[in-house]
Amino acid sequence: MAQTDSHRIVITVLGKNRAGIVAAISKILGEANVDIRDITQSIIEDIFTMTMLADMSESPMDFTALQEALAAGGEAVGVTVTIQREDVFNFMYRL
Repeated sequence: MAQTDSHRIVITVLGKNRAGIVAAISKILGEANVDIRDITQSIIEDIFTMTMLADMSESPMDFTALQEALAAGGEAVGVTVTIQREDVFNFMYRL
């Protein structure tokens, strides 16, 4: 198993599908200088889900500020956005 980096985060997005969700979330991350390392999305019926693995080591924002920005951006496009530190995520979902 790869070592985790304390700057890596897992971002999850959930809501009703509509145009502009990926753009809205990506714009916030880009403006915060957060590097998207991996992304997956799916649409089941009209339910949109997206998971991103990102690195915020170069971001001037702290975790809480990024969390607040993503929550507000998600609300603006009608989705729920949550973030967790990768090490916390891995601990919570270990087998």
